[in-house]
Amino acid sequence: MARIERRFVCQSCGTVTSRWHGRCDECGAWDSLVEETVAPKQTGAAAAARGRGRHIDLVGLTGSSTPPPRIGSGIEELDRALGGGLVPASVLLIGGDPGIGKSTLVLQAGAGLARAGRRVVYVTGEESIEQVRLRARRLGLVDSPMELAAENAVADILTTLSAGPVPDLLIVDSIQTMFTAGFDQAPGTVTQLRASTDALIRFAKSRHTAVLLVGHVTKEGQIAGPRVLEHMVDTVLYFEGERGHQFRILRAVKNRFGPANEIGVFEMQEGGLVPVANPSALFLAEREEGLAGSAVYAGIEGSRPVLLEIQALVGNVAPGSPRRAVVGWDSNRLAMLLAVLEARCGMELSGRDVYLNVAGGLRIVEPAADMAVAAALIGSLLDRSAPAKAAFFGEVGLGGEVRSVAQSELRIREAAKLGFTQVIGPMSVAGKSAGLETVPVRRVGDLMAMFSPSPVRPRPSRARAGAE
Repeated sequence: MARIERRFVCQSCGTVTSRWHGRCDECGAWDSLVEETVAPKQTGAAAAARGRGRHIDLVGLTGSSTPPPRIGSGIEELDRALGGGLVPASVLLIGGDPGIGKSTLVLQAGAGLARAGRRVVYVTGEESIEQVRLRARRLGLVDSPMELAAENAVADILTTLSAGPVPDLLIVDSIQTMFTAGFDQAPGTVTQLRASTDALIRFAKSRHTAVLLVGHVTKEGQIAGPRVLEHMVDTVLYFEGERGHQFRILRAVKNRFGPANEIGVFEMQEGGLVPVANPSALFLAEREEGLAGSAVYAGIEGSRPVLLEIQALVGNVAPGSPRRAVVGWDSNRLAMLLAVLEARCGMELSGRDVYLNVAGGLRIVEPAADMAVAAALIGSLLDRSAPAKAAFFGEVGLGGEVRSVAQSELRIREAAKLGFTQVIGPMSVAGKSAGLETVPVRRVGDLMAMFSPSPVRPRPSRARAGAE
């Protein structure tokens, strides 16, 4: 009789080892190795017969190809993030923090498709039917003909769906609660995640059904389970935002049928998630003009221009290690920019507390925000306001030079549409007016001369005040 193999699999990265360790050698996660059993390998004639494959036909690059058809979800911002809508026979994975609104979004999308005459099946492995109905009643979706089921056995789900009309959309909430028979592991383990996702992918491709999977995330913000789960699906969406904030951002980090990094913006209200057609105006609605330490950043998220407020607060010199707190931006890039401002512009920042915030809950990833962050830091240190009705963008190098960024014209047009009269950026903005004034800057130190001409004496440090 063949011997059953036992192994230990990391639930964070999927690394397989023969012995248990308290810490994974690959990803460094503690207490993440779980014992799993593997069926014995076949040998002899059975293995040889199983190893034979079939002949496949090879084709060239030339030929006629049509773009994949799309199914509009009825939610404009969701369709925008997906690149135009749902694609039949595709598998989507949406992740986000607990309570961010993932179940609300997929329920609204499914109900809208069902109202449009599509067959939509919503399978929940976490909640009961009554809980889903209560959410639908709160969102005003009880009249939708969407079908519900509370089940976490993948085989039972697929058997039920194969017996009737093929659904246009299958929603599974969540993939971490699903299990496949034949494995001893609990739902949510690496083996169960792979097996359940693989079965759902094969169903989607064979029955031409769009499948939407909801996934949990870890404390680091990544979808729970191995990274191979994101490689298996066609589209990966992340739902970002703070639970105490009304804004939600749906970001496509992977999309085989459309552009990546495209975003959709929503506002959480009592009646559910409401798409935001003009996010720039919403992000700047509560901005106070003339405030020291505030600058407007003209950014690009996917193919959409977005204006955001960058807020900075530079404290007095204090004993001990200075504090650095960043919300919505890369802390390593802030450290680099602070070093550049101190070395190239003569600003004393090494001993001061620095706080940086991107208002609205959006996280910025492109380096074009360097100029706006530098303007906010300079304004806070000098206690002066930035130029009125001015927007900033541009990358700052280690030598203090301001480098060009992509899609400058799109940023300038968005600033002009929102009523700004001035854009301050790299030298490449010269001549790209779009009805407003463009101010090219060669070095980041040139920003200091652009602030309010009526200087206010900077707040003295504690050490300097004691000496006086």
